[in-house]
Amino acid sequence: MVKRSLQASLAGIEQAKKAFAHKGWTQDNLAFEVNLKTRQPIWRFFTGRSVDRHIFIEICSVLSLNWREIAANPPEESSESKELGAAEFLDIDALVQQVRSQRFDKIQDQCGTLQLLDVSRPVRIDDIYIDVNILEEIASSQWLEFADLQKFTSKEFDRFGLGEVSQTQMAGITAVQTYSKLRVLGKPGAGKTTFLQHLAIQCNRGRFAANRVAIFVTLRDFADESREVGEFNLLNYICKEFLTCEIADPSVLETLLLSGRVLLLLDGLDEVLHQEKKGVANEIRRFSEKYQKNIFVVTCRTAAKAFNLRRFTDVEIAPFSQDQIVAFAQKWFTALTKTNIQNKQEQAIEFIKKLDLPENLQFRRLAVSPLFLHLACWVFHHQNKFPNQKIAFYKQCLDLLLGKWDETKAIERDEVYEGFLLSENLKLLSQVASATFDQGNYFFEQRIVEQYISDYICDLPNASTEPEELQLDSEEVLQAIELQHGLLAERVRGIFSFSYLTFQEYLTARKIVATYNLQALEQPLERLVSHITEPRWREIFLLTVAMLRSADFLVLLMKQEVDALVAEDTYLQKFLTWASQKSLAAPPQPATICAFYLALARTPHLIWHFALVCILEQGIFLDAALDNLVMECTIDCKSNFADAHACDDALSYTLVIVEDAGLHQALQQLKDLLPDPEQGRERFQTWWHRSYPAWIELLKATIAKHRNIELEHHWHFSPQQQQVLQQYYDANQLLLDCLNSNCEVTGVVRQEIEASLLLPRKKLSKQEWQGAGGS
Repeated sequence: MVKRSLQASLAGIEQAKKAFAHKGWTQDNLAFEVNLKTRQPIWRFFTGRSVDRHIFIEICSVLSLNWREIAANPPEESSESKELGAAEFLDIDALVQQVRSQRFDKIQDQCGTLQLLDVSRPVRIDDIYIDVNILEEIASSQWLEFADLQKFTSKEFDRFGLGEVSQTQMAGITAVQTYSKLRVLGKPGAGKTTFLQHLAIQCNRGRFAANRVAIFVTLRDFADESREVGEFNLLNYICKEFLTCEIADPSVLETLLLSGRVLLLLDGLDEVLHQEKKGVANEIRRFSEKYQKNIFVVTCRTAAKAFNLRRFTDVEIAPFSQDQIVAFAQKWFTALTKTNIQNKQEQAIEFIKKLDLPENLQFRRLAVSPLFLHLACWVFHHQNKFPNQKIAFYKQCLDLLLGKWDETKAIERDEVYEGFLLSENLKLLSQVASATFDQGNYFFEQRIVEQYISDYICDLPNASTEPEELQLDSEEVLQAIELQHGLLAERVRGIFSFSYLTFQEYLTARKIVATYNLQALEQPLERLVSHITEPRWREIFLLTVAMLRSADFLVLLMKQEVDALVAEDTYLQKFLTWASQKSLAAPPQPATICAFYLALARTPHLIWHFALVCILEQGIFLDAALDNLVMECTIDCKSNFADAHACDDALSYTLVIVEDAGLHQALQQLKDLLPDPEQGRERFQTWWHRSYPAWIELLKATIAKHRNIELEHHWHFSPQQQQVLQQYYDANQLLLDCLNSNCEVTGVVRQEIEASLLLPRKKLSKQEWQGAGGS
């Protein structure tokens, strides 16, 4: 018989204490990890006393130790692997515990670690796993009209159909407890396999389904063996797997199954080749119906759900929430970096902080997937920041989905279309992305995307010219792109989108650059520049300018288009002339000063706070203070003593920073004219009715005389002019962001653009402009 208890040797205790110290835990922590109610078994373990065998093995597993190296006089493998027969056990609970004990190491080895992408060593699943949530309603099974989806903005796009709009979510383990036959769907890299491994480990340790035996089956391995033996038989396949744990009697497995004591975890239905998928699915149905008392969990990519599993409930893994992203990052930096504990925690905090910044929105969009979140952590860990040029990160993500992810898992997929290479996939997807984005469509009907595919296939060598064959081919290619690559997703029945808006933007920019480079024509960039005032095209500009071998022509076109926005409006030209004159008083960054006065006219109430935060040239700071002074002294008919106090205080603060003697004297005289709020409401009201209108006009005239500031009340923009001014301001900001994105722009072009930012047409015409021809 197998020994029921084990004890640690002296050398094993020393080794275990070192591993325990490295964890930084208390004995209570370790007891919790081993799922013990008290720490007495932990104390017995470290003092060399006897401990129940399964607890001894679990303690060693949690400490990442080989229990045979720790135990004193470990049992011989031959004695441990004594054949187990079901007839020996009249108590089914005893049989379950014995089988689990004999298979403990097998399950730990099979499911206890993960091989993360680009990480050279396995990672313990406990060190990285985050509990997943699931959606009970599959978005792609819903019926919605196309018009219903057109209302979604880019900010809502990534949330739609992923459970963040209206669907309630359920913990993954709760779903398994609720439904005895469950199919878990999800995108590539959503964490389906990891979820099953976690279930297996938890069952193995008695923390979940404690009265069952966990069996983990990789369905592609089952399909491969079934092809060799000529039949699909899960019972025989699992019996052979039991043999590796020296359980040779088939009646053991049969007894467990008939008693409903098995947690059967079947991973990767989508990874089975097409010609074998029907046989595998039929065997799962047959097996689950014959042994229906057990718990069955099957994983599959969402796009492969067409193979219906009778009496199985379909659920879908939800994207990571903010809390899950934070928890994953904290675990990731703790488990995968070699710095000390404090530095690991600090880097995790910094990662989350920077991930939430507006400029990193595209990284945040992708971080809802465990696969891409891991990549984001990996990039951030090596650079301690997110890269300014995002195209390399996006390319790596696309390479993963277009093949590398399957290669790392040794998955063989069906041929999609004869001669259809990965490069062809990229070209096709770029065509679909560009056409749909240009039309303003984040969602598109199945017939539309199939038509794009059909048009593309027509141009391939040896393509069929028969319309019916082309239609069939386009349907097959769409299914393969959705299933194998996960780049297109069926959001609701018959309506598709890119799985992430980031990929649609990246592929659209890629199409623009490829067309420009291949055809050596200017039209692609000119068409792009026509969208310079549309906020949804902002990311396309930034991606395109980063991809171009030389961005000179594009940034010059952008500058020309920006200047044209205000070129024909004489009032706006007058305003820009005033802002330019003000900027001359504060060299050497006139564009920065122009931008300040432009913002001052657009949003005067914000500038005071801006000035306080920024270290500005003294004249700018004074102008901001004077603008704030006018705002504080603007009193309406409901004013009270508090308004009078605020006006008096604002004048006092301004007088402190005014150095010009004439302005200081004029402001002091105005301050002396203010009534004393302490002298009563009646005097204040009398002054307000009789003297306030003239006083405020005198204040404005004084500021205009001494500082040449056309304050808010002197610039009256029509609603249309306000809109144009906003577009002009934003477009200039976009142009600057492009120049500052480490794109390939020559020094001469960069200097010309920076020197002419925000200038009126009159001054632009005097510039020796090369290329853009500012009009």
